[in-house]
Amino acid sequence: MELLRGAIQPYAWGSKTALAGLLGHTPSGRPEAELWLGAHPVAPGQVGGRSLLEHIARDPLRALGDLVHERFGPRLPFLLKILAVDEPLSLQVHPSAAQAVAGFEREEAAGVPLTGPRRNYKDRSAKPELIVALTRFDALCGFRTPDQMVERLAKLDCRDLRSTVQMLEGWPDAVGVQGVVHGLLGMNDSERRDVMAQVTRALARVRDEGDEYALALELTEKYPGDVGALLTLLLNRVTLEPGQGLYLSAGNLHAYLKGVGVEVMASSDNVLRGGLTPKHVDVPELLATLAYELGPVPLVSPRRDREEEVWDTPAAEFRLSRLSLAKGAAAPVRRGPEILLCTDGEAEVQGVKLKKGSALWLDAADPGYAVTGRGTVYRVTAGVDAPARTKR
Repeated sequence: MELLRGAIQPYAWGSKTALAGLLGHTPSGRPEAELWLGAHPVAPGQVGGRSLLEHIARDPLRALGDLVHERFGPRLPFLLKILAVDEPLSLQVHPSAAQAVAGFEREEAAGVPLTGPRRNYKDRSAKPELIVALTRFDALCGFRTPDQMVERLAKLDCRDLRSTVQMLEGWPDAVGVQGVVHGLLGMNDSERRDVMAQVTRALARVRDEGDEYALALELTEKYPGDVGALLTLLLNRVTLEPGQGLYLSAGNLHAYLKGVGVEVMASSDNVLRGGLTPKHVDVPELLATLAYELGPVPLVSPRRDREEEVWDTPAAEFRLSRLSLAKGAAAPVRRGPEILLCTDGEAEVQGVKLKKGSALWLDAADPGYAVTGRGTVYRVTAGVDAPARTKR
């Protein structure tokens, strides 16, 4: 086991103070959006003077255990992050495993540069993800029911949206919603400018009648003419209180708005954007990826499993749990490769001290351990059912 040093990503939407406060360093004055703790090639963590990517490559069976190695190959299947969101992220969706493989191979065959701005698929992996709030955390996630969409769009009273409202009234189901989304994203530049000019004027009129209108207006001002601002009215607004989780499967259109949270995901960088960004938006590929499950998205509450609280998801790539050490020590069952992250107080693992913001990497071959102290420790392991075995 060794201390793991993460990599900070300075995306423009990040907080200028939250990660600095967690890590105990002086704010840089620039946005710090994400702390990556894992072995993703874009920004691998550091252990013992080398990257975690190199550490695993030296002895994958020792690092990962044979169960994880057999299931996922010689790579760490999960990526742990701390997100510090100060401004809304882009509307985005993640592909399924089959879509990721097909998209990656298609772009490879077409010669699209892996780091090029028009590249959609950076790897062959799906990207299921779970966010657990450390502070109050706001997000947009999944489509509202058609009657809710009609209510919000009708209030705008825009001439060029009347046919959209009529479609939702005539087909109040996933077919109608799919038709509406395809119609809005498929507008040509002239149509989009006209519609969004009407929408912007309408939003200024109703901005005080609900947070969703104020948010959409703010986004039209930041991204003039972007139909993504209108699409936000079609999505569920979700607020997580500390400890609540939100799981996002393939095809779920979403955007994080504000807050700090622990996020764990499959170790992938596949993102298809739907707007509210200066980055590439591939409308046909986005439309082919979207899922149309309507209505509220259920939140994930932790369940007790011996000494841990666990957020259950269907993802095989990861399992997120929390150890609350107010009552002293904990000795969780080993589950293969692990990352431990202290988010509050202090902890000690077999003589290695973790302060707030510190993380620890454990190989699958490392022996069992006890955690002591007075603090909160988040634990990420693979989501496979049985503890990993290691062939030596």
